[in-house]
Amino acid sequence: MSKRLHRFHDPAAETPGEINISPLVDIVFLLLIFFIVTTVFVEETGVDIEKPRAASQQDLERNSILIGITPEGGVYYGGREIGVGGVRAVVSRLIKQEAMPVIIQADRRTPTETTVNVLDEAKLGGAADVFVSTVGE
Repeated sequence: MSKRLHRFHDPAAETPGEINISPLVDIVFLLLIFFIVTTVFVEETGVDIEKPRAASQQDLERNSILIGITPEGGVYYGGREIGVGGVRAVVSRLIKQEAMPVIIQADRRTPTETTVNVLDEAKLGGAADVFVSTVGE
């Protein structure tokens, strides 16, 4: 007796299966949250500065206080003008939270007197390290 193989025709089996993408979406959102939390945010000075050149340039830590000085002598921190007199208050407030270096981004056409005054105010505000930002050659 020969046995015949019968194929059953199931119309529901012909529809393609669906792929559940909700676990994929969950993973993508978790990765997005991870990268947002671990990113170091650097505050810029808020003004365009043309830095002077220096052969002895070195890279510093990313966590620092950036103070910008325009050619006209305007002193900026975080996009707002603080003036030379406001440097001491800003620096002393920020280093109470965490000890950080102060980086002065002075335009190359800025008067030296203004740069020195900002440097002095940063030191009087309690900054242990004050640097002047330059562009390497």
